[in-house]
Amino acid sequence: MEVTQTPIEGLKIIQPKVWGDARGHFFESYSEAAFKAAGLPTAFVQDNQSLSAKGILRGLHFQKPPYAQGKLVRVIKGAVLDVAVDIRSSSPTYGQHFAIELNEENKTMLWVPPGFAHGFLTLADDTIFVYKVTGIYNKESEGGLLWNDPALGIQWGIENPLLSDKDKVQPLLADLPVIFP
Repeated sequence: MEVTQTPIEGLKIIQPKVWGDARGHFFESYSEAAFKAAGLPTAFVQDNQSLSAKGILRGLHFQKPPYAQGKLVRVIKGAVLDVAVDIRSSSPTYGQHFAIELNEENKTMLWVPPGFAHGFLTLADDTIFVYKVTGIYNKESEGGLLWNDPALGIQWGIENPLLSDKDKVQPLLADLPVIFP
C-alpha cells in the first residue's frame, strides 16, 4: 500500500497493492496493521455503500462534532470525481478543495479526516461507491456546503447534476459558522 499526502494536510491518497492475473485481481482494501503502520485511523464503526447513475452529485456533506466522521472512500464499480473541502477554520488551506478520480480500474482510495466537507459526482452508470466511517451517523449533526459555491472553485465538469433536495439548498462557505476550529 502506498500513501500519498495531498496538498491539504491530513487528506491522503491510498493506493493499494493489486495482484492480478488471467483470473482477475486481488487486493486488501483495508488492513489494520498496514493502516496503523501508515499512521492512518484503524477504528471504523460503519461501512456505507451507494449505487448511482451517471451524473448524480452527492454532497458536499459532513457531520458536526461530537459526531464528526473521518471517511475512507473508494469505488467498487464505475467512477466518480471525488471532492473534499477543508472546513477547519484555523487551517492554512481553509476553503480549499482537492479533487481526484476514483474508479474501478485505479482502485485508489481517499482518506478524508474530520473537518472536511465531502462529495462526489458519478462519471459512469451503476457506480457503486463505498466508505468506512470513524463515527456513527447522527441526523441532527448533518452539515453541508453548496456544491457549486463559486468561492470553492470546484470544476465538476457538469452544469446540471441530479441533486437531492437537501443538496440544492446547502449554505455557501461564507455563511458557514465555525464548526471545526
